[in-house]
Amino acid sequence: MSQSTTPEPGPNSRAAAEADTAGNAKGSKAKKDSSGGLLKEILITVLVVLLISFLVKTFLFRIFFIPSGSMENTLQLDDKIGVNVAHSWYGELERGDVAVFEDTQGWMGPANSTSNPVRQAMEFVGLAPDRSTNYLIKRVIGVGGDTVTCCDADGKVTVNGVALDEPYLFEGDDPSTIPFEVTVPEGSYFMLGDHRSASGDSRYHIEQGTAFVSEEDIVGKATGIMWPIDRWQGISSQEDTFSRVNDGSGEDTGDGQ
Repeated sequence: MSQSTTPEPGPNSRAAAEADTAGNAKGSKAKKDSSGGLLKEILITVLVVLLISFLVKTFLFRIFFIPSGSMENTLQLDDKIGVNVAHSWYGELERGDVAVFEDTQGWMGPANSTSNPVRQAMEFVGLAPDRSTNYLIKRVIGVGGDTVTCCDADGKVTVNGVALDEPYLFEGDDPSTIPFEVTVPEGSYFMLGDHRSASGDSRYHIEQGTAFVSEEDIVGKATGIMWPIDRWQGISSQEDTFSRVNDGSGEDTGDGQ
């Protein structure tokens, strides 16, 4: 009975097998290189987006969250607003501007920071609205050199002797229930909320000597409501209210009508 034997592979067969093995190795390496290249591209893209967002937030534009009703009805609770950060680099605020500033004088007491590190990181790079209570938003009523008084015989706030008609005040609110007379130092602002009865603004810090907001604390001018969509609109500086106010003269520059 004959015994069958398996023929040994010839030189050509061995070469083909080695070629297949080498090809498989190259294919695996190519796939690995391709995956690594894709991950690298994704990482670079994410880093570029974060860098651009951070630069925009720092030098151009920033989004803030409204945590209270102190600026009603101009701004509502939970509104998200756009703030022109570049404005603080090239120009001073004017009377009537709505602006965000850092509370360096303790108007709000100790700041409460969020405990969510992910949200903190997103706020830091500008990918989420800033919810920090260390920032406040009010309307500029007086600039450096102005004398701001409340109230005249008609119960109105006056700036340099000119009574202000304030259509932006919360419905039913008086211009102020606190009497005061201050002269704003140069390089500072006297700022009030539009919802006067719900705003802890400059009026409440006169006796402590912290009523005036320094230009250095200004983050930027609020330019528009970004969210919700049904409130998408610009934020008015109410030029008509302050158009008759002269710079520190106490004189009415209008026609008196």
